[in-house]
Amino acid sequence: MAKIDKNSFGYLGHDYQLRLIAQLLTDRKFANSILDIVDPNYFEDPYLRVIVATIKDAKTVDDVVPDVGSLEFRLLEEVKDDMQRKFVISQLRKVQEADLNDTLKVQDMAMRFCKQQEMKKSMALVNKIIERGNLEDYEQVEAIIRKALEHGDNKDDGMDIFDEIEHVLIDDFRKPIATGIKGLDEVMDGGLSKGELAVILAPFGVGKTTMMTKIANTAMSDGYNVLQIFFEDNPKVIQRKHLSCWSGYDLNSLALHKDELMELVSQMTKGKGKLKLKKFSSDGTTIPVIRQYIRKLIAQGFRPDIVLLDYIDCVEPSRKFDDVNAGEGSVMRQFETLLSELDIAGWTAVQGNRSSISADVVEANQMGGSIKKGQIGHFIVSIAKNLDQKEAGTATMAILKSRFGKDGLIFQDIRFDNARIQIDMGESKGARTHTEHKADKEVNDQKRVNSLMAASKNRKEILNSVALPTQQTEQ
Repeated sequence: MAKIDKNSFGYLGHDYQLRLIAQLLTDRKFANSILDIVDPNYFEDPYLRVIVATIKDAKTVDDVVPDVGSLEFRLLEEVKDDMQRKFVISQLRKVQEADLNDTLKVQDMAMRFCKQQEMKKSMALVNKIIERGNLEDYEQVEAIIRKALEHGDNKDDGMDIFDEIEHVLIDDFRKPIATGIKGLDEVMDGGLSKGELAVILAPFGVGKTTMMTKIANTAMSDGYNVLQIFFEDNPKVIQRKHLSCWSGYDLNSLALHKDELMELVSQMTKGKGKLKLKKFSSDGTTIPVIRQYIRKLIAQGFRPDIVLLDYIDCVEPSRKFDDVNAGEGSVMRQFETLLSELDIAGWTAVQGNRSSISADVVEANQMGGSIKKGQIGHFIVSIAKNLDQKEAGTATMAILKSRFGKDGLIFQDIRFDNARIQIDMGESKGARTHTEHKADKEVNDQKRVNSLMAASKNRKEILNSVALPTQQTEQ
């Protein structure tokens, strides 16, 4: 039987096999999709086989795909011989250090790798049949080869409408991550779940970063791993915002409370949740670049539960588009796919267009650029501020879209304090529908007109009363 040439294009050898195992450990969704058809015997190195077998056992027995740390614990328990244990851990280190570049290509080739290994096994069986020379067995050859070629095909056959229906009916099946914003969490049925994408729509200078920081701060305090990505702010500015959020002190007065804040930081570092800040350049950063960075974090042992991308208008398309709007839609779709594949909750922000700057309520048609960014988002909330609200530290927030709750709600004059990173929708006039808000606005506008007319009438009466004595004196 002809052997596969290790120098040929079709050969997927040791380096690829290390990368494939690294993908299994860093991308749970990919692992869940491929583990059923991966056989430990596909791997050349005997210690890689032990690693893959342990991963499969963890999935079969405990229904979990282990990370590098937990896999090491399992291997130390599984492998009894000290020398073998040393070699297995050595190979695990190579897996951990494997290059994670071009991850999508590695994953795309995984099915080919499995088919290739099945073909090698099948050809060994076929060779034995030929050597026996029994013509009656020859008809088995076609079936053996067909089975190898079909290995893993159509693994996803869809699902019956009643599959796992008990899980569907559980109240907390979404397992949301709270925003920490009173009123918003109620509207979102507890917050944002993994795999879901939420979008903040607002004009410049209103508080998109304030809201993203508040959400990131809450998630870390609740014990989640948080990745906050930004493009325009200095990292120290974001750090100060988090200190204000935790302490309630004004950004400009943090230095006056240094000792107290250092003690607060000491307590926060003991918590379960971790918060990583990452500034990217707005020149050349694409979603694949961000995906690669997240995979690197996962390989290092930090798996984000939630990612906040501030903001998506700074991310460039991964390929050229003749239509700018098509490129923007592609970026948002790639971000949604990233969240789904890596099982992460995601918040991002979108800049409003020029008309949104003076709007009492920012609506969906005031989104800057491609409307597809709004079509892709699972939840969209907008923020509007007039000059009076900026002075008072308030804002108007509107729920424009929700796939898991009620939308079309407007919260007027909520607390929105950029200086202390404090947001509270509970401190408002309560949720109003768009119709109710419009009616209230008409009433308020009429009151304003009546007030102006009354003031004008009063001014005329005063002027007339001053002019009358003057005329009498002249006479």
